[in-house]
Amino acid sequence: MSGQEIFVIIIVALLLFGADKLPEIARGLAKGMRDFRKATDDLKREFEESTSDLRRDLTEVSSSISSDVQDISNNIRTNVNEVSNDLRQEINNFDKNVRDDVNEVKVNIDKQVDDINKAVENQAEPVKEPEKQPESPAGENYSSTTLS
Repeated sequence: MSGQEIFVIIIVALLLFGADKLPEIARGLAKGMRDFRKATDDLKREFEESTSDLRRDLTEVSSSISSDVQDISNNIRTNVNEVSNDLRQEINNFDKNVRDDVNEVKVNIDKQVDDINKAVENQAEPVKEPEKQPESPAGENYSSTTLS
């Protein structure tokens, strides 16, 4: 309200109730306003007290849920790390076993190839190249069977 509106209301109140009754009415209004303010303050305080229990309960539930979620998340992370490590170890073991098997097969093949080479060398006769007959100046070969 502006100052002019308040001034108009005071003049109207003076005219209606008179100067004698105006202080009593003002006191009554002031007391009513004071009681109304006290009642609203009491309601606010009571509302704050009753909701503080709810807020505290909600905070406890929220922190409990957060804690549970964090625990579950940590458990999942730990399990995933364990499974991952187990898989890495299994893969490394498999790789080592395959490499060992391949090396063993290679050694066996090399040994068998060496054995075959030795057997072939022992059984093979040296191959003699046929002797060449000297050629005659006319291009005829001299041989013991062709002499007559």
